[in-house]
Amino acid sequence: MRLIPILYVTLLLSIGSQAAVDSTTIERSLALREQWLPLTRDLMLQPTWSEQHDSFHYKLSVEGGFMFFRASVADEKPTAAFDHHTLATALSTASGAEINALALPFEQFRYHNAGQQIQFYYAEQRWQCQLRPAECRVIADNRRPQAFGVVRDMRVAADNTPKPSPDGRYQARVTEYNLLIQDQQGQQLFLSTDGQSGDFYDPESIQWAPDSSALVVMRVLPGKQRLITRLLAAPADQLEPEVISQLYPKPGDAVDIEQPVLVRLADNTAVDIANALFATPYRLDRLAWQDDSSAFSFRYTERGHQRMRIIRVDADTATATAVVTDDSPTFVNMWAAFYQPLQQGGQGVVWLSERDGWAHLYHTDNSGQTTRQLTKGNWRVRQVLAVDEAAGQIWFTASGYYPEQDPYFEQLFRVGLDGSDFTALTKRNAQHEVALSPDRQHYIVRYSRVDLPYVAELRRSSDNALLRELARADISKLTAAGFTAPEPFVAKGRDGNTDIWGLIVKPQQFDPARRYPVIENIYAGPHDSFVPKSFWPFGFHSGGDKVIGMQALADLGFIVVQIDGMGTANRSKAFHDVAWQDLVDSGFADRILWHQAAAKQFPWYNIAEGVGIYGASAGGQSTVAALLFHPDFYRVGVAYAGCYDNRMDKISWNEQWLGYPVGPQYAASSVVEHAALLQGRLLLINGEQDSNVDPASTMQLVDALIRADKDFDLLLVPGGEHSVGRSSGPIRYIQRRQFDFFLRHLQQVATPDWNRPDVKRPD
Repeated sequence: MRLIPILYVTLLLSIGSQAAVDSTTIERSLALREQWLPLTRDLMLQPTWSEQHDSFHYKLSVEGGFMFFRASVADEKPTAAFDHHTLATALSTASGAEINALALPFEQFRYHNAGQQIQFYYAEQRWQCQLRPAECRVIADNRRPQAFGVVRDMRVAADNTPKPSPDGRYQARVTEYNLLIQDQQGQQLFLSTDGQSGDFYDPESIQWAPDSSALVVMRVLPGKQRLITRLLAAPADQLEPEVISQLYPKPGDAVDIEQPVLVRLADNTAVDIANALFATPYRLDRLAWQDDSSAFSFRYTERGHQRMRIIRVDADTATATAVVTDDSPTFVNMWAAFYQPLQQGGQGVVWLSERDGWAHLYHTDNSGQTTRQLTKGNWRVRQVLAVDEAAGQIWFTASGYYPEQDPYFEQLFRVGLDGSDFTALTKRNAQHEVALSPDRQHYIVRYSRVDLPYVAELRRSSDNALLRELARADISKLTAAGFTAPEPFVAKGRDGNTDIWGLIVKPQQFDPARRYPVIENIYAGPHDSFVPKSFWPFGFHSGGDKVIGMQALADLGFIVVQIDGMGTANRSKAFHDVAWQDLVDSGFADRILWHQAAAKQFPWYNIAEGVGIYGASAGGQSTVAALLFHPDFYRVGVAYAGCYDNRMDKISWNEQWLGYPVGPQYAASSVVEHAALLQGRLLLINGEQDSNVDPASTMQLVDALIRADKDFDLLLVPGGEHSVGRSSGPIRYIQRRQFDFFLRHLQQVATPDWNRPDVKRPD
């Protein structure tokens, strides 16, 4: 008779004795970004050159926040780029948001109209502000939207503003689906007759030859108009819900088929360019004329992303030539693609390819018959900064060139257009970010590491001479507040040979005698690499959480890490190809080995009771995959805005990595299909109005988990976008929910009852 009461009391005592974390500790982590962000000085961000070649401007950390300054090569004393207070007032008035003069909501801008205006992006819109008197407005975009660049939104009329020829003698527009060309007096010179609603001439695609002798226009067979529908349950301006629809092509959907048409004014004839060389397009883009009007070119990406071509069309004969054909048995990485048609000498094209296993530069002549490799080695070109035809030089950054350095560190190089005079311009053991002046006479280089604050230098291109140091970041106040740089860690990957790089973030009050549970911050999307290499720790959670977010979580008593496993970009082609048609791989074979190597080396690195994991978007998909397919290792996960079944996600990103047509590889990477495998603790967070990943993907996972009789937590945020809880609100609330979840389920400690009125809240 006494057994049950005794056991009940014992259970209560056990629960009552469980360690607990108080609200003050959690609030401290939630406030960390706001407290630390103002503590750097003279840290330069986003230098931008003006069109005057010798002047530039940049964002700099100052007392109380950030200001924009302008300077020049000759003038060593920078001045304020504009009146920050009057601009903040004008932007607040125009946007309806409260904007601080030392916290302007953009990272860079460009001067416009001889310096009387600036233009920038804010809140996903393009803005223009008059400086004197200060007045701001959104720059309207009247173009017809193209969903993910491949399907025009036929609900929206195209911008049919007449397109004048360069010499001003003619203008072209579309009438009743057909192309019309008129002279200055309105006299009809040309009118097509084959346009119709289902095969129309697109006025936004009209491009005149520089000498006004001809134009090119696309005739379009429109793709599938797939509309996804979302319910805005709690609109700000009304009581009743609102229905939102969005054009959203998914893998396998029909895309717009574009037919280039050449119209020559000499004989008023139109010629459809024979499409044998671009017969199965995913997309045609970057159409541009040669400066001498002799030809135009465009890029052809074949459906399935296994072939890319640069097509050149002769203006006299309308003959198409494949100047470049780049094939891959896996994928041609269009996220890192580069090409530039040349305008001088023998012309041709400079382009980037991974055909030898690494990303390198090539030059091909106009016939497509002669190709010369310009760079070579077990390293990769990362960014082409400029092709200077007059000087016969290409400026670019590359990583992996110095074997003794982190293979992701970018360095600056220059090479001749013929492959000669290869020159390394930077060599420091650091990440380099370069802004090259428009005339290529000077450049600004900012170098840093996660443990080395930014140093910005102005250098002369001709001899690489240092003209002056522009800024050297001071983080003494940040360090005094408790900041300690993350620690790089390297371990061998699944092949036993390849180095896998990551970062370790420790609590501010780290005790090496204590054992800490480990949480992995994951983003395994194949389009880039994500472990930070430069200093700036304050970015928001996008493409993986940033150092400040990892630190806030670590301060609750965790070790937080980030790893770039195989399948991510910026190493060799073989390293990258691991992701091909296997997104569920997510590099876990490398990640687990990395964790095990860290645990072997560091006694405080505790993975014995399982590892936590969190991520967003593709990282959300990987988070759930970790719990499903590696349940003995990953035990607790928080997944934001995941593309949990790639058939439900956007066409562009998914066909690039999983291929076309849609086949069994899509189902194999679907965590919805495998939801019944869930064993650990899972919190799903999603924005109701996610326009990047269809929110139905989350709800289909929820449905599958319910049908499998699985326990999980779901936080659905009304009105929330793809970035909800990460860079858009309610950030504090969602971060608190994430912190609580890891504390309860990984540390197994009690968290505050936040609904109690006596729980301490922020002031």
